[in-house]
Amino acid sequence: PSTDAQPLDLSSRPPVTWRERIFHSLPYYTGPYSVGYLELELPAERPRTFSRIKRDSRHALQLDTVLFSIYYPTNVDPSSGARVLWLPRPRVPTCHGYAKFLSIPNLPVTAYMAATCMFTKLPAMRNARLAQAQPSGSSLPKKEEADRMVGAEGSDGEGDGRPTFPVVMFSHGLGGSRTMYSTVCGDLASYGLVVVAVEHRDGSGARSYVNVPPDRDSPELSQEERSRSVDKAEPGKSAASQAGEEPRRARNYVVDYIFPKDNAQDTAPHNAKGVDRELRGAQIEMRLAELEEAFKALEVISEGDPDDRIKRANLRKKPNRGSSSKGLDGIDWTDWKGRLSLQNVTAMGHSFGGATTVQILRLNDRFPWIGQGILLDAWGPATPEAEPGSEQTITKPLLSIGSEAFMHWKDNYDKVTEICTEARSGGALCWMLTVRGSTHLSQTDFSVLYPRWVSFLMKTLINPLRGIYLTVAPSLEFLKIVLPPEQTSTYDDDDDDNDNDVGGLLHGTRPVDEISLEHKPDERWIAARLKVRHEFRLRLQRWWNMKWR
Repeated sequence: PSTDAQPLDLSSRPPVTWRERIFHSLPYYTGPYSVGYLELELPAERPRTFSRIKRDSRHALQLDTVLFSIYYPTNVDPSSGARVLWLPRPRVPTCHGYAKFLSIPNLPVTAYMAATCMFTKLPAMRNARLAQAQPSGSSLPKKEEADRMVGAEGSDGEGDGRPTFPVVMFSHGLGGSRTMYSTVCGDLASYGLVVVAVEHRDGSGARSYVNVPPDRDSPELSQEERSRSVDKAEPGKSAASQAGEEPRRARNYVVDYIFPKDNAQDTAPHNAKGVDRELRGAQIEMRLAELEEAFKALEVISEGDPDDRIKRANLRKKPNRGSSSKGLDGIDWTDWKGRLSLQNVTAMGHSFGGATTVQILRLNDRFPWIGQGILLDAWGPATPEAEPGSEQTITKPLLSIGSEAFMHWKDNYDKVTEICTEARSGGALCWMLTVRGSTHLSQTDFSVLYPRWVSFLMKTLINPLRGIYLTVAPSLEFLKIVLPPEQTSTYDDDDDDNDNDVGGLLHGTRPVDEISLEHKPDERWIAARLKVRHEFRLRLQRWWNMKWR
């Protein structure tokens, strides 16, 4: 795609509210579509445990349900829709989860988040209707061509000219959640992609709540929750709701971050014990299972959910824990029939999610519907080793976008290079990029919500919005190269006559002869921050330029 800044239609933005004026806010999306948002928690088809790892005499990795958010393009006027809270419900306990993850007392973390982001909202509309038409001013095909495409897709055969959208499955990193990467996910959706952000319950997130289906039990439930009565009802429908009464809250339990036993800092570059292979390997296996469960739900959604299975099974509805009062109000799954391209899905992940993506790309027999992968600052040492002589190698297109902070972590850089070499050896297209001046959080919402802290503590040099742009733009360009042209026409460049030269960041970038070590930090700060020479003078100069120029 063309990576030049496009003029924004300010009328398509959500209105500025008191929240944006008082609290930390997220940037508006830059694509031609407005963005819709919905969330689902569905019972797993195969509930099970992973590994023998236990905490408090119970299995640490238990799959009962799968929770994910969907960011998708919509034509709805953003000023008319209800927006989405960034901090997942319940918000105060979620703050406590972050405090535990950071090993900081609850009170200061909760107070600070309450004062800065507890009321922050995404520039996305909850339960908006999936886009039924091309955005104004886009280069999407006209109706005649769209009719041909819909018919060729063979999903519904109606040939009504409605666009079909490519799908991205997103996997978060340590401490992440389904909203932690909303800026990247939402921006991709604004260009015509459907992004499914899975919230992993493998103990890699700060905190997540699991609602147990009424007709099931779980070893993770506390004794108090076990003692609560369970409605005996038709599958997916409680006895209370059948009688016209208010539905009872589903039993639930909490999943907090799991610290490796006797090796709590297995993420540290200089940790003598290295990565906890047993825990991280089991977590990746559970993540793969969650992504499979989410994909099965997408297949039902793409059929229009004819039997209302998704609506009846969804556990993210009041009064269940962590639910919005709106649930799925306003969602009509018939709008989604035949609208998702599920034969060439993109796997995408940040940090530990990048390690997860690598494993997905290797398991071609298990994930035949995955067509390519995008790694965002992948955590190389946690990536499972490819077995010598095994057929489980990467043979699908790959894009790696790393931070400069992780580039200076030699073991990680060498591992990611090895992964890219594996892809190229398998005959796949592959690019490996490093964003200068960026640190590990530059691809997350933290970088735009707390830019001063990220700059001060991690010595991030790049402007946060520039960091997001240099994540989204190469990803869109990569997808234009590897996906069929009709799936990327939302951001296609009509003036580009050469199909093999997209004229963007990937083809316009050349390998450097020598890696710059100008911002390489001292060994104790490797991977955590950059080194800034004459920092005070640099910050003063930047302040002066912003103030007076």
